[in-house]
Amino acid sequence: MNKKIKTPSESAAVLTNLVLPGETNMLNNLFGGELLARMDRISSIAAKRHSESYQVVTASVNHVSFNTPIPLGSIVKLEAKVTRAFSSSMEVYVDVWIDDPVTQKQTKSNNGIYTFVAVDEHNRPVPVPQIQPETEEEIERYNAALRRKQLSLILAGKMDPKDAHELKALFKD
Repeated sequence: MNKKIKTPSESAAVLTNLVLPGETNMLNNLFGGELLARMDRISSIAAKRHSESYQVVTASVNHVSFNTPIPLGSIVKLEAKVTRAFSSSMEVYVDVWIDDPVTQKQTKSNNGIYTFVAVDEHNRPVPVPQIQPETEEEIERYNAALRRKQLSLILAGKMDPKDAHELKALFKD
């Protein structure tokens, strides 16, 4: 097992670009699929930085919210960080912002949670460094990641619900 410990900021990745006409729907907003592709790319960069591996694969898209449409011509900024590492998998959280160059204001429009697995040249999982969160937000996301993983394992039939102690704690008085 890899004993190295890293912080979420060591995996931080940022992607900034424009919404162009060929990337929009009939309402002149960024296609959801285009946003998903951008989120997947920036998440993979964060996962590669954390795992110190060129080979990471998307294991799942755990959550994506489309809260605010992103209009044609907008400057879009995506920020990704690894929020928690398990043995070979990593949860990556992506925040999406609309950046107004005139007011210098950023408006959060979307977010998503991806899971990546580091693999070797034979596509077998390899160990990744663990995470030591530093900020309050990083600690909150780190703790929530374990609950999300437990829920996913239960839904996949890979974990008995009675063994999901962190998840059960949410429902205790």
